[in-house]
Amino acid sequence: MQHFIVYINPNTELAPILEVLDTLANRFHIRFFATDTQRDLLPQYIQTWDPKDKSIAGIDCVLVFGGDGTILRAKSIAISTGAPILGVNLGYLGFLSETTFKELEASIQTLVQKRYKLISRMLLDCRLIRDNKLIFSGLALNDAVIYKAETPRMITVRTYCNGRFVFSARCDGVIASSPTGSTAYNLSAGGPLLTPQTKAIVISHLNPHILAIRPMVFPASDKVCIKLSSLFEPACLQIDGENVYHLLEGDQVIVSEAKRQVDFVKLSNRTFFRIMRNKLHLGK
Repeated sequence: MQHFIVYINPNTELAPILEVLDTLANRFHIRFFATDTQRDLLPQYIQTWDPKDKSIAGIDCVLVFGGDGTILRAKSIAISTGAPILGVNLGYLGFLSETTFKELEASIQTLVQKRYKLISRMLLDCRLIRDNKLIFSGLALNDAVIYKAETPRMITVRTYCNGRFVFSARCDGVIASSPTGSTAYNLSAGGPLLTPQTKAIVISHLNPHILAIRPMVFPASDKVCIKLSSLFEPACLQIDGENVYHLLEGDQVIVSEAKRQVDFVKLSNRTFFRIMRNKLHLGK
C-alpha cells in the first residue's frame, strides 16, 4: 500500500497527527492525500485527491483518525474509491477501529509489508418512497433511523417484509440496523448483537407503547418496508447518525442489503468476541 487518503475528526488536535504523517511518508515512501472537504485542515504539501488525476494509480487505503462516528462519515470515501478503511481510534469505544495512535507506525509497516486481511461489511440500501416516487436513497454502514423528531406524541409505524404485513407499533421511532450497527443505537434500544459477517437486518423499535413489541431479525435477502402514519409533525430519517430527510404521513422507508460493501483492514487476531468482552464487558 502506497497511496492513503487521510480523514481526520476536525475536533481533534492536528499537530501530533501531522507530525506522524510526515514521519510515515518519509520512512515508508508513501503518499497521503486530502479530500476536498478537509482541504483546510491539512497542510498544502498533502495533495488533494482528484479521481480524474491519472497520475495516481489508485487509493490503497482510507486512514481515518477519530472514533466510530468519524469512520461512518468516511465511508463514502471508501465506497467511491473502493479502498478499505483503517481506523485509528481517538474516541471512546472504537468498535470499528483496528489500531491506536500509539500503534500507528507499526500498523503502517504491517500494511506496507502486506501482512493484513480485509473484512467486508454489509451496507444497507435505504430508500424513501413518497406517493410511489423515489425521493431519496442512501447507503448506511450502521443504521437507518426513523425518529418522531420534535413532536412529543408517538408515531405509528407499520412494518412489511417482502410486501407482507408484519405488525404495527406506536413508538418514538424505529431502527433498521446492519450487523455492524448492532453494537450501536440498536444495542442501546435493546436489540441483539450480531457478528459482523452475519447477513441480516435488525428492526428495533424505540420506546414502543406495549411490551409485546420486540426486535426482529430479517434475512439480508428480504426487503423490509416501514410505513409511517399518525404524524402530527414531520418525522426525521437519519442515515448513520446524520439527518438526511423529513418524513411525512404515508411515507415508506425501504431497507435492503446493498450491492456494495465496505472493506476494513484487519491487522490483529483479535476476534469480535474479544472486542465485546473488552469494550462492553460482555459476560462480566
